[in-house]
Amino acid sequence: MNSVNVSEENEEFRNSLATITKEGKRKWIYPKKPKGKFYNARIIVSVLLLAFLFISPFVKINGHPFIILNVLERKFIIFGIPFGPHDLHLFALTMIAVIVSIFLFTVVYGRLFCGWICPQTVFMEMVFRKIEYWIEGDANKQKALNSQPWNGEKIFKKTFKQIVFFSISFVIANTFLSYIIGVDKLYQYIKDTPTQHFSTFFAVLIFSGLFYFVFSYFREQACTLVCPYGRLQGVMLDQNSIVIHYDYKRGEPRGKLKKNESRTNGDCIDCHLCVDVCPTGIDIRNGTQLECVNCTACIDVCDSVMEKINKPKKLIRYASKTQIETGKQPLFTPRAIGYTIVLMLLTFLILFMLVNRTEVELSILRTPGTLFQEQPGNKLSNIYDLKIINKTFNNINAELELENLKGEIQVIGKKLSVAPQEVTEAKFLVILPKEEIKTIKTPIKIAVKSNGKILDVIDTAFLGKVKK
Repeated sequence: MNSVNVSEENEEFRNSLATITKEGKRKWIYPKKPKGKFYNARIIVSVLLLAFLFISPFVKINGHPFIILNVLERKFIIFGIPFGPHDLHLFALTMIAVIVSIFLFTVVYGRLFCGWICPQTVFMEMVFRKIEYWIEGDANKQKALNSQPWNGEKIFKKTFKQIVFFSISFVIANTFLSYIIGVDKLYQYIKDTPTQHFSTFFAVLIFSGLFYFVFSYFREQACTLVCPYGRLQGVMLDQNSIVIHYDYKRGEPRGKLKKNESRTNGDCIDCHLCVDVCPTGIDIRNGTQLECVNCTACIDVCDSVMEKINKPKKLIRYASKTQIETGKQPLFTPRAIGYTIVLMLLTFLILFMLVNRTEVELSILRTPGTLFQEQPGNKLSNIYDLKIINKTFNNINAELELENLKGEIQVIGKKLSVAPQEVTEAKFLVILPKEEIKTIKTPIKIAVKSNGKILDVIDTAFLGKVKK
């Protein structure tokens, strides 16, 4: 009976969230400021990611943006290469590859993405949390400030912090806007009055407010309540996935460290610091939990405690359940191998399609349901459909020429001018003298040129009555 009660007590944490009280109210988390080798490594990664985010809009290649993600107009530039709706197949394959890679990294390395790369974590822990530490101090000072009555110091610190938070949120919103419309257009919008671009200005304010709300108030709730990835890990992780684990075999039974007393307990001295530094307020010693974002703060603080009490480090570490229980980590599992193979195939396919991707895509087909037409001067004509997809940054003024036969081409209607990242469709006539027609279906080659350069040579056929 006692063993059942103990088991139920140990599993009680699964019935509630660390950030919610029993009454259902929000429990504010005051994580202690972390430090250690993992935290320093995360700072380096975060600085690189933030530098890429804020610098990329200003980078140009041959006068064109390095990255543009204009979802509204369906125009994209990725690493200087333009993409459009005609590249939907590449986009679909890339999205599938990204999803498979997320599955693969989750199966093998758990929520490594969440702790190191996720924008929510990077901004929250490496930008807004650091500013909060700078203005209000560490966890204990923040608690004291919140509990004290409103005085000059509290009003100044709270107001200053919120102004800084909203200012950064406004900068983030404008940065994301620059990825959509380009930094040049954004600069023009800034020079103009807000009323000239009111809808855009209003959208920036909305997103600024959203970022401000998330990072000033909602915080870890975005990971525990909103983010679907955290919930997916429950079905993607297995006992061989490498996540942040507490070595219960070495750490249990827990017990406080007492002077001049021989220790019979495990290495965990129940200092509670691993809980104090956790940004989601969980106790990692309870095992893998949905709220854990693998931020490594508990690893750093536990290692520092182990150093002080002359115990080996890595009581909390990156490990799998199998490794904790058996001491061995399987290098390859069927799931990891399967995801790896699929990801490699998708990667090779995407690279192959990118390498063979042409700057201009052409198609010429005889107009369905039509036969030849008699023309003056003892000639026959066929009508064709032309489609030109311009995948470049330059205008294309196309010209059509017959390559293998004497004849002429007449474009019906407008000139063949194609704007960058646009599609043009047209109809044209191929007119041949009857003496050139030797068979009912005569092979012809049509060269499509622009500025004297041959873009492509299309093979098609000309239907006509053979001269007797």
